[in-house]
Amino acid sequence: MKIGAHIYLWMERWSDAEVGLLERARGLGLEAIELSVGLDVTFSAALTRRVAEANGIMLLVGPGGAWPDGADLSDDDPANRRRALDFHKAIVDQTAELGAVAYAGALYGRPGKVLRRRPPADELPRTAEGLHALGEHARRAGVKIVLEPMSRFRSHVANTPAQMLAIVNRADHANLHILLDTYHLVTEVRDYAAAIRSVGDRLWGLHACENDRGVPGGGLIPWPAVFAALKETRCQYVGFEGYNTGLGDFGWRRGIFQNVCPDGDAFVRQAVAFTRPFVR
Repeated sequence: MKIGAHIYLWMERWSDAEVGLLERARGLGLEAIELSVGLDVTFSAALTRRVAEANGIMLLVGPGGAWPDGADLSDDDPANRRRALDFHKAIVDQTAELGAVAYAGALYGRPGKVLRRRPPADELPRTAEGLHALGEHARRAGVKIVLEPMSRFRSHVANTPAQMLAIVNRADHANLHILLDTYHLVTEVRDYAAAIRSVGDRLWGLHACENDRGVPGGGLIPWPAVFAALKETRCQYVGFEGYNTGLGDFGWRRGIFQNVCPDGDAFVRQAVAFTRPFVR
């Protein structure tokens, strides 16, 4: 399993000026970096790819930047579903240009959108239909689609590993994979090891976050059980995801109101030191 981290531990937005992080990441013990892209994120894919490859850093891409208005693969409106599919396909193409291995996140819906009503009966099949099309587009581009269930506060579409697996099974495409995040799991499941094992061979990665979204260790997450279960799967990636709370009001705008990551380098050093023994 490769160990990586999300750029949000250091910065709000990726740009050509930030490529030095890819060299620094190696010195911090990382093997991968997660980029967030979107309509408001402009950079040279060729430059980022070149620096990542020079430093032996695997890249992942997520849609953390701005989305088109209404874009949502699970939406009631077919126009919004088409808008989302077009947006995600464009990011898949950008992911391929970067030489990144995966496009990952809550691609099945729109992060932060939670319906305060029972979902309509056709929500699952129409979401699965869009994911099947996205999975096929990504297969042709040589990119994995990795889907992350989120807590009830971030989405209503897929909160648990079981719900995520149901959508993936309904979508029925071999290029759809699952990433679990312990910060989201703490709200939605009681047995972490069972949850990890339940998605079986579909599991591609894990975001190793403490219950407060801080550095792993010292909180509520049962890490020995988590990593023991991971070793029974085909999990290829363990990443640290959080928001830099020393960067103006960035953490606050992302819903983090405690000072859990004032320094990205310090966060990663501690996280790597805690995690590395589990993944050897």
